[in-house]
Amino acid sequence: MAMAYEVKDISLSEQGEKNIAWAEMEMKALLNVRERFAKEKPLQGIRIGMALHVTKETAVLIRTLIAGGAEVAITGCNPLSTQDDVAAALAKSGVWVYAYKGETKEDYYRYLNSVLDFQPHITIDDGCDLVTEIHTKRKDLLEGIIGGCEETTTGVIRLRAMEKDNVLAYPLIAVNDNKTKHLVDNYYGTGQSTIDGILRATNILFAGKNVVVAGYGSCGKGIALRAMGLGAHVIVTEVDAFRAMQATLDGYRVMQMRDAAKEGNVFITVTGNKDVITLDHINTMKDGTVLVNSGHFDVEIDLAGLQKLAEKRKIRPFLDEYQLSNGNRIYVGGEGRLINLAAAEGHPSAVMSTSFCGQALACEYLVKNKGKLPVKVITLPEELDNEIACLQLAAMGVRKDALTEEQKKYLESWQEGT
Repeated sequence: MAMAYEVKDISLSEQGEKNIAWAEMEMKALLNVRERFAKEKPLQGIRIGMALHVTKETAVLIRTLIAGGAEVAITGCNPLSTQDDVAAALAKSGVWVYAYKGETKEDYYRYLNSVLDFQPHITIDDGCDLVTEIHTKRKDLLEGIIGGCEETTTGVIRLRAMEKDNVLAYPLIAVNDNKTKHLVDNYYGTGQSTIDGILRATNILFAGKNVVVAGYGSCGKGIALRAMGLGAHVIVTEVDAFRAMQATLDGYRVMQMRDAAKEGNVFITVTGNKDVITLDHINTMKDGTVLVNSGHFDVEIDLAGLQKLAEKRKIRPFLDEYQLSNGNRIYVGGEGRLINLAAAEGHPSAVMSTSFCGQALACEYLVKNKGKLPVKVITLPEELDNEIACLQLAAMGVRKDALTEEQKKYLESWQEGT
């Protein structure tokens, strides 16, 4: 078996513990789940293999799963998203952890396989790389796997493609499809943390800038709203007719990227697709344009083409300058990877509390329904999603109304009309 951990510097563990404790202050909903798990031990004897961003919030999830009886191994799901002090704290507390900020591609995949050497019963993925590795190179593990969970939109898209191609080999819960995930994490979390990452990388003034948001899903909506709140003039590019209409009705200018390329000062890609910003677009951009990506993979901006075309130099941590032949300078943040995790700390802890309540309850759901679930991409029952919302409301000190018995009866009947 592989060594129990591989991190950048184990001596960073003390600071990691402080940051984990700080995250817990904002994650009371998840701590409520942890308290129950500690009593009931629903995950006793279960090994969970994870490929998630190794952050202080993820550490709170890991300790919740361990409280429920699980053993956990984790690696990162993006080469630049690991918080090295948190990885050290997890390693020192006995978690199998393989991650460091700035991983090589070789180490990234080696670490995925180190987690798979743990022979997990449940997989938790962010982007589907762990699941893909199992289905293509580690099929020997399939017999022991109960099911898995997927955290993000990109991963769910990949899983649905696997299901469509009839290659999916075990049940996968699309945690991203929880209302308490994509309508909170993607919208509020990505909106705030993306702006945070851009500001840490560049310290630019948003007010008065033309900010182009590529993609108007939940993430794009959150980013556009926060950019507008800082005084930016927001332009949206979209391929989906309804979302383009939504963006227009929300008050943003909507145009094709080839036209937006000439007007934008800051470009933020968040589509989950590739080749969103091409060299043809870049060649028409203004001097000083900033390009960042907040989609899961670094394929939305044609960086490979840009590196061949332009001379590159590092200006600041997580900000590179590319000098074009026409004299214009283009600035790329976070090496085209998730700017909110490469240059900042990812989503606020309170946001990740609801997302990770979903992951914890999804693991419990898989164990309770072992052997009963269809081999497809599934969503958690609505009552579990509502339970998460109730936990978060309680954590926020908010009390909601409840239906009376008469109101319930009215909503379930059809006889009473005008």
